[in-house]
Amino acid sequence: MSHYFDDAPVVPSAPSTIVVDVPGAHFTLATDRGVFSHRRLDPGTEVLLRRAPALPSHGCLLDLGCGSGAIALTLATRSPEATVWAIDVNERARDLCKANATTNGLTNVRVVEPTEVPADVRFDGIWSNPPIHAGKQVLHELLRVWLPRLQPDGYAVLVVHKHLGSDSLQQWLERGGWSAARLTSSKGYRILDVRPHAR
Repeated sequence: MSHYFDDAPVVPSAPSTIVVDVPGAHFTLATDRGVFSHRRLDPGTEVLLRRAPALPSHGCLLDLGCGSGAIALTLATRSPEATVWAIDVNERARDLCKANATTNGLTNVRVVEPTEVPADVRFDGIWSNPPIHAGKQVLHELLRVWLPRLQPDGYAVLVVHKHLGSDSLQQWLERGGWSAARLTSSKGYRILDVRPHAR
């Protein structure tokens, strides 16, 4: 069985398109089977794109688990002077995200495998609808790797449904030494604001 968090989905291709229409961004995405939420803009992603705080105008931003690019392209559109790194383990997702950035004329998006992000890059903002269905172990390891790459004054916003563990994730983050606050709730989804504690 193929999952959206597989490196190379084996499910047959069935291309389709969706429209992303959120404040500050309007574009069409090519999507496909084997990639997260390929038939529509995921409701959690839409909540994130509509309700998350304003972005830094410069610096480096990260879409953690980019899928076909809904978050990455929104970040790139809203902050055209920033560099948006879009990463995903899923090869099909990366190919789609690259193509979608090109089709929509967004030259500030860099789509790469997670291991291809240079070690010295630090992020002013990380936005993610994280892969909850991959399991807690995978999720926690993902956050252990990427959250420490925030700038000292950087922040991450994560969208998680309350029935899929948003409260337990918030508690886990706080136990791990992060400041984790619930920014807002909408349609059962909660947006968590995650920041390094002041040293």
